[in-house]
Amino acid sequence: MAKGDSALRSGPGGNSADGHGRSGESSRLADRLASARLQYFVGRREELALFRRALAGEPGAPMVIVLHGPGGMGKSALLQRFAAEARDAGRPVVGVDARTVDFSPAAFEEATAEVFAQDNAVLLVDDFERYRDMEEWIRDRFLPRLPAGALVVVAGRLAPDPLWKADLAWSEVLQVVPLKELGPADSAALLTSQGADPSLHAALLGFAAGHPLALRLAAEAATHDNTSTDEVFWAPLRAVVDRLLTHMVGKPPSSAHRRALEVCGHVVDTTEELLRVVLPDEDATELFAWLRQLSFMKSGPFGVCPYDVVRDALDSDFRWRDPERYKAMHRTLRRHFVERVRNAPEKEALRAAREFNHIVSRAQWLREFQGGRDEAAVHEQPMRPEDAPALIDLTLRVEGEHNSRVVAHWLKRQPEAFHVHRRCDTGQLLGFIAWLRIDDLDDETRTVDPVTAEAWELVSSMTPPRQGEHLGVARFMVHEENCHRPSRSWDLVRMRIVFELLRAKHCAWSCVVSAEPKFWAPLMTYLGMFQPPHRAVRADRGYGLFCHDWRAVRVDEWAEGIDARLLSGAPALAAKEPKSRLTSLSREESDAAVREALRSWLDPGGLADNPLLRSRLVEELSEGDPVTALRDLIGKAVQRLNSHARTRQLHEVLTMTYHSTSTQDAVARRLNMAFSTYRRHLARALDEVRETVWDWEVHGRIRAEQEPSQGS
Repeated sequence: MAKGDSALRSGPGGNSADGHGRSGESSRLADRLASARLQYFVGRREELALFRRALAGEPGAPMVIVLHGPGGMGKSALLQRFAAEARDAGRPVVGVDARTVDFSPAAFEEATAEVFAQDNAVLLVDDFERYRDMEEWIRDRFLPRLPAGALVVVAGRLAPDPLWKADLAWSEVLQVVPLKELGPADSAALLTSQGADPSLHAALLGFAAGHPLALRLAAEAATHDNTSTDEVFWAPLRAVVDRLLTHMVGKPPSSAHRRALEVCGHVVDTTEELLRVVLPDEDATELFAWLRQLSFMKSGPFGVCPYDVVRDALDSDFRWRDPERYKAMHRTLRRHFVERVRNAPEKEALRAAREFNHIVSRAQWLREFQGGRDEAAVHEQPMRPEDAPALIDLTLRVEGEHNSRVVAHWLKRQPEAFHVHRRCDTGQLLGFIAWLRIDDLDDETRTVDPVTAEAWELVSSMTPPRQGEHLGVARFMVHEENCHRPSRSWDLVRMRIVFELLRAKHCAWSCVVSAEPKFWAPLMTYLGMFQPPHRAVRADRGYGLFCHDWRAVRVDEWAEGIDARLLSGAPALAAKEPKSRLTSLSREESDAAVREALRSWLDPGGLADNPLLRSRLVEELSEGDPVTALRDLIGKAVQRLNSHARTRQLHEVLTMTYHSTSTQDAVARRLNMAFSTYRRHLARALDEVRETVWDWEVHGRIRAEQEPSQGS
């Protein structure tokens, strides 16, 4: 990537080897420009090696090279470097800049005439995408007439027409080269050549993600603005974002196309289905087809996505330009991803969890907690039985003998809790996470794993899990590299945690055990986790604990809280245990409250102090009148008995008992039952209603109609 971004702008004469027609002063200026371009050029070793082989006419080397990549990727700079190398090799160079030549075969023939006058000319064509309508003519009519010793390089934003490869004859002389981002070392070298402060390199590299133009603009902005190098977070100036979008994206054809780009800027992968969710009134098929053909978009197994720097620029611009619509789109996406995590098959749900993590991490300060974009790709797999010895050995090396014994214990007790992380390219085992489900602890586990035991005691001392509920614990996050610090593997840890939290049934508490609690505290606070007001878990080993009570703050409220914090910056204070106005009733307390509610059926005032008024279920049903909501709740539970033949008689017993002022003896006579039979039926009816209310409370909603449980 050269410092200048000018293309090959002069005509064929101006690009010839001997520079005919130039004055001595002009030649000296040209020499200075060429020298500067060589000085500031970095990277592209593979592309240069390919060109040099072609220039030397080595066997198997191509005669036509097609470079393609999005704007600002350094195509023009690479062509300039090719031109310099060709001249140094004594080859005549003819350069064509499509921006300065009319779009007609005649104009193109005129601009390239000198190629036919030489046996070994090098033809370099920039901005080749402008010749899209002439591509067939160039391929089939123009290039075959060139001298056998000619070498052609064309560069454009779009990949060549597939027909180039369809012709087997072309496949022997053509090589298509997608120009990719610079690697970390070359990116750092470019920043150094631009005079960027080394202390800002990490932040600048994180923003630009190897994109040459973004690197240059960011270096220029960081060098000339007044940002202190002591700032924790560097963010690009608006001018940098605007220039990137102008150069790489341009003006969308319509507001619908702009909105499609806004979606792409906020998520990892975009599909037609996702566009339909966010833009229900637009033609998602047409918009997706348009996105696919954009030069800055990449197609992957799960949809299309822009280059990282384009995604960030799109998202930053939208958030700045229209914050209210930005928040509305974000909430629509977030609700969709939460629904998919809860209800989709596991593989799709895991991808939705990854998307959820991505969209709630769009604030600049959260970059500190994410894996590097230059790291090798990793993926999660369920643990296989044959993986167990490797996990124990890895824990022994990274965490020590004590933790390796704890891992071995849980591998026997809950092998399904373990998920391994491997490199995508080599399959190398990098680490694993264990998500434990705890509903009780035996003496052996308390002895072997005091960390989990203390977590259980801590949550039990606050509001203990009820019958049928459990504690979810992110107990182990063991990794070979970047131990307990951000990495691609730790991104997978967060994906798994979100998946388990959103998908779990009857999860009362979740706890994340952290070996670096001070470092991770800002992220945990942002995610609505708090550290209990007790001593740190196993403080002698440096562990900390981050908790969430899912009965006090349920999923929708939790996600809304993250949305609110997304736009407000890094949290200044650590989160505290939420003080809910609601009550998590035990099973015994719920049963007693149901009986009291039935006894007070004819006296609404008697419901005013019923404990169920402070339950989550009544709160969600209430529209400012919790007493009426409680009556409706109990009424639905009672009516459920009348929905099935097996319990219809129980419904009659219950309603005649509590919906009248008659004594139980009188009710038994009206039902023509022996008093003992009546009492047995009444007890069964009470048990059925209690079970129904408890089931609804635990699930957080009134469930679909189903057969009442079998009574004794």
